[in-house]
Amino acid sequence: MNTSMPDTVRQDIMGRRSVRSYAPGAIDRATVNALLEAAVRAPTAMHAEPWAFVVVQDRESLARISDTARPMFADALHRAHMPNPLADDADILHGAGTLIVICAQPSSPFVGADCWLAAENLMLMASAMGLGSCVIGSAQEALNTPGIKAMLGIPEAYKAIAPIIVGVPAGETPATSKPRWMAPSSPPKIREDENGTRIQPRRGPRTQCTPRRTRRGRRATSPSSRSSRGTRVPAAARSAAPGATRHPASIRPSPR
Repeated sequence: MNTSMPDTVRQDIMGRRSVRSYAPGAIDRATVNALLEAAVRAPTAMHAEPWAFVVVQDRESLARISDTARPMFADALHRAHMPNPLADDADILHGAGTLIVICAQPSSPFVGADCWLAAENLMLMASAMGLGSCVIGSAQEALNTPGIKAMLGIPEAYKAIAPIIVGVPAGETPATSKPRWMAPSSPPKIREDENGTRIQPRRGPRTQCTPRRTRRGRRATSPSSRSSRGTRVPAAARSAAPGATRHPASIRPSPR
């Protein structure tokens, strides 16, 4: 198996950045077509190719999307008890002149994954062409409102899944964090007892359940142990396997 990676592919993957500052103007139609051609080359479940693409470059439409999305995103953050990093007049689309919305009709459980695979292809192609891109998840809710869908011509049965801005970066965008990955765990040390038998220790700490104590210092008992001292327990429940859970309808009361 050939594990080497061509330098150009590696550069495009490692060099992709989420760009949030763009030069004025929109990309031309030939560039948009090249990005969409890369997007539709993404794999899809059962070869469904459920996506549809909406390209928005009209400045008034972009401003309306931003103005609609900003308060909706702020409200969503408030409900989640999260701080809002945006100013009251912030541009959700970061001044980009092109917004590409990947939409789909939710006809299967895999539609969302299919659209995001297409989105990654599109952004990698943008990086290879010297363009910047950024996923605008904060605009997703606004893009699915009836007014915005009608303005963009998105059919009622379709859902906006992946909004992506694309354009010429206003400057260089450095990496904001170092790559993180899980280091391979080291094998456990093998010990031997006095007879030469290998002993392999358990991974992770061993836990032990201790009984709860009441305020008077006595051990708290479970409902099952209390029931054996005066409360009738159906035979079906007593004969249940340890750890088994029975539906209440399957336990019949014993005759009095």
